Amino acid sequence: MTQAKIDYGQLLTENYELRLQLEEARDTIDAIRTGQVDALIVNNGDSPQVYTLKTADQTYRVLIEKMNEGAVTINREGLILYCNSRFADMANIALEKVIGLPFKTFVAEASKEKFNALISDGWDKDCKDEVELFNNKQSVPCLLSCNTLNLDEGTALSIILTDLTILKETEKQLKIRNEQLLAANFATDKLNNELEDTVKYRTDELFLSREHFKYLANNIPQMTWTNLPGGTINYYNQQWYNYTGLSYEETKEWGWQKVIHADDLANTMDRYWASLLSGNAFEVENRCKRGSDGTYRWHLNRAVPVRDEQNQIVFWVGTATDIEDQKREMERKDEFIGVASHELRTPLTILKGYLQLITSYKKEELPLIVKQYIAKANISVNKLQRLVNDLLDVSMIQSGKLEYPFTAVNLSNLIKVCIENAGHIYPANVFENTNEKIFLVQGNSDRLEQVIMNLINNAVKYSKEHKNAVIKTFLHNNQVRVSVTDFGVGLSEGQKERIFERFYRVEDKKYMTSGLGVGLHISAEIIKNHKGKIGVDSELGKGATFYFDLPLASA
Repeated sequence: MTQAKIDYGQLLTENYELRLQLEEARDTIDAIRTGQVDALIVNNGDSPQVYTLKTADQTYRVLIEKMNEGAVTINREGLILYCNSRFADMANIALEKVIGLPFKTFVAEASKEKFNALISDGWDKDCKDEVELFNNKQSVPCLLSCNTLNLDEGTALSIILTDLTILKETEKQLKIRNEQLLAANFATDKLNNELEDTVKYRTDELFLSREHFKYLANNIPQMTWTNLPGGTINYYNQQWYNYTGLSYEETKEWGWQKVIHADDLANTMDRYWASLLSGNAFEVENRCKRGSDGTYRWHLNRAVPVRDEQNQIVFWVGTATDIEDQKREMERKDEFIGVASHELRTPLTILKGYLQLITSYKKEELPLIVKQYIAKANISVNKLQRLVNDLLDVSMIQSGKLEYPFTAVNLSNLIKVCIENAGHIYPANVFENTNEKIFLVQGNSDRLEQVIMNLINNAVKYSKEHKNAVIKTFLHNNQVRVSVTDFGVGLSEGQKERIFERFYRVEDKKYMTSGLGVGLHISAEIIKNHKGKIGVDSELGKGATFYFDLPLASA
């Protein structure tokens, strides 16, 4: 009985102790579950042993495994105690084979001395340096950062390795780019220097050219100017200031108009604007006021455009030549021609009358030789009379006295009469008339006949080898056009520009022709008085087509 009671009391005591142990175990488990315990110290009888819980450093291990840098822990002998998978990749070796190997195994030969110095310093202080690893394929540049770790087993050296391959390649590319940039800068500097030299040379050349132009312009007798494409004047030579007595400020841009005679200004401006718009050479005669005495003197104005490589007009260069004295001489010449023509006309008429009397003498038969002489004399007298009449016409044109009445003229019939007369005068030539309609104009029949015969005479004179001439009459731009085409020597561009000038004759060694060179000038004035237009189309060696246009008579 007593023994049974003892056993029961002991059981209660043991049960109580077990309960306390159970409560302690539960508290410990709860502490472990909640992360309040990182390790356990277990007394195994000999000495306490520390057991680190697996989850305590799990977060840090995952972080190190996932980082882009290599991580290695070595002891003082340089053996690798730990490394992450990134280092294994950098070393190009399996992770399980890395542990226990000397770290310097992976260091390139060229960097071992630097590595040894770095590791030596790393045990004493935090330090870093660039070292090349060798991974059995190629060298990998890395930045090694060293610091010590105090572990339970003792002190270890932690090494973080940053792969500098991309950085080094970037630096290499940057270096190449910098070298290229330096080369480009050098080339640019060289080009700039060459450009500066060229600009300086061109500037000096332009300055010399300008001074040369100014020197020439100031030492010629003509007044000279330059104007911009829009027409404004930007330069005068010294002769301009000497003649006008005005300053540049008074005559710049459009101020020159005050120098031109009021009666000539409108025509000058019309031609000036026409040249600016077309790009053709400018030419006009006008009177310019002389500053010293206020008199107006005749000047011939000419200007030509200066173009660049793209054929664009840069500016115009013009001259004004004093032709007052030539005008006076021409007036005296015209006066002499008029007087001489009148004086010649009377004896020519008398001479022609006597020749007609001799021809009509009936009392006795004239010898054949005498008749031949009389015929030749008549031809010469007729030619001389035509020359005198032309001179009289020129004289009247210049004096403004060439006047004649206008009536309705059947131009088609007039052309037929002219062709018929030409057939009698030039029997060896063939004249083709292509007119098929009747055209009426307001004009003077005699003067229009004179124009047509002048054109036909020219076609014959300059077509000695080709005896054909074509006369056409047709509508052109609501006007009637009469054209005479020959197949003779033709005209050059320079000859075409002057063919209607007074006393101008086409010089050709093959065809020496008579005449004063006034026939086409008279024809041009007659057509002008008829409010028409006269012109020529020609190519040297391929004949010429002279034409005139006249307004049709209103119904």
